[in-house]
Amino acid sequence: MTRKIASDPNRFAVELFDGLPAHYDMLANILSFGQDRRWRREVVKHVGDTDSPGLVLDVATGPAGIALAIRAATGAQVVGIDITKAMLVRARENLSRRGENSIHLIQARAEQLPFPDQTFDAVSFSYLLRYVADPAATLTELARVLRPGGTLTSLEFHVPPALWWRASWWLYTRLILPTAGWLIGGVEWFNVGRFLGPNISEHYRRYPVAWTVDAWRRAGIDAVETQLMSLGGGLVMWGTKGHGTRTR
Repeated sequence: MTRKIASDPNRFAVELFDGLPAHYDMLANILSFGQDRRWRREVVKHVGDTDSPGLVLDVATGPAGIALAIRAATGAQVVGIDITKAMLVRARENLSRRGENSIHLIQARAEQLPFPDQTFDAVSFSYLLRYVADPAATLTELARVLRPGGTLTSLEFHVPPALWWRASWWLYTRLILPTAGWLIGGVEWFNVGRFLGPNISEHYRRYPVAWTVDAWRRAGIDAVETQLMSLGGGLVMWGTKGHGTRTR
């Protein structure tokens, strides 16, 4: 599984999540110890810090949870993209149930966005960089479609820094999470639960937070800030696109 994601992260993400949209929010809730909604509110808060966001892009939108929250909080038009068709089908069902017609959904890759430069007032993304081959290049692409002065915001799982909580997190992700996955959805969910903990740990071994902050800055994002959530189980990052010229 590790070799597979290393060789083609996009395809791996599609195969991993293709059969899971109906319970995706439940998975996020379990892995975040029930804190996922609070983490999302933090993302939405920083999107709302953008001066009068009229058009917002939500990348790796999944079943459109964050897109819906951004729309409700800001009144902006929202475009949600995801690489997984089944996730977008679920997102459309969620939008239909709420009578929401100001969120436009597109199947696309974060590494190759189908939008002109400086299209959006704010860009958010969640649980994305672990599923792309080149996180730095992906951040550059996300920044490309953001207007100068706009806000880039992200949400990701994290490994708790305190020894006791890190040990508890390790046991939870390696033992409890796969078991919960099995009980929720059988072998597919067991495989996802077994994969996520090691994947998160490996991501931060390769790309520590300091590296990621620097990658944001090299992509043209200034005043980058981070906030650990829930004893370090989650990480929210945000910054503002500068007005200077950046080269790829």
